[in-house]
Amino acid sequence: MIAHVVLFRPKDAVPDSARGAFVSAIVSARQAIPSIRRFWVGRRLLDEAPSYVLPTGDFPFAAVIEFDDRQGLAAYLQHPAHEALAQVLHATVDAALVFDYEAADAAHAAGIVSGAV
Repeated sequence: MIAHVVLFRPKDAVPDSARGAFVSAIVSARQAIPSIRRFWVGRRLLDEAPSYVLPTGDFPFAAVIEFDDRQGLAAYLQHPAHEALAQVLHATVDAALVFDYEAADAAHAAGIVSGAV
């Protein structure tokens, strides 16, 4: 499985219309791109565990998009609905970090982490 992880920090003053456009772009991408296995968005918890702030600053939101394989990720990145989502993201966020991970359930992780630790 491939996990496309986006950590992001919205701009200080994002109008409600831009927030709505961002949510609409997420929903549209999820519905339009068949290679997406799962797509979730979340807000970082600040009251349950110690806060870890990276030297680049806080990223209070995350989006994780899962694909069966690299071809699914490539199809997502080339899809017009992703381009629309990326345009809205760039217009509404102050900063973002994007990472792609090859991932497996912990019961099957030996092949992923062998040699990593």
